[in-house]
Amino acid sequence: MATARTPDFVTVCTTTDDRGVADAIARAAIERRFGACARILMAESVYRWKGEICVAAEFVVEIKTTAERAPKVEALIRELHAYELPEIVVHPIVGGSQAYFDWLSGELDAAS
Repeated sequence: MATARTPDFVTVCTTTDDRGVADAIARAAIERRFGACARILMAESVYRWKGEICVAAEFVVEIKTTAERAPKVEALIRELHAYELPEIVVHPIVGGSQAYFDWLSGELDAAS
């Protein structure tokens, strides 16, 4: 694996218990070219909410984008999400395949 330094690429993540919401967020991010690609994964979440420990089956939505576009992805998640307090976490991508990063750039640049 190449270790190309790519500080402007990030993954924006959220979770939801509704597959339809996960699909809507992923699709809208790609259609609006806020992200180049999105992945939806199944997960089991354990968390404390309003004083109670909860366990829930959820879908994790990961959207690959740039740091510059991350606020647009965050606004999109808030627009389409049903949770009172949706998880929105931005992870920097610090290395990887230069060919993949070139593809990401191409998809995101097509919006310009």
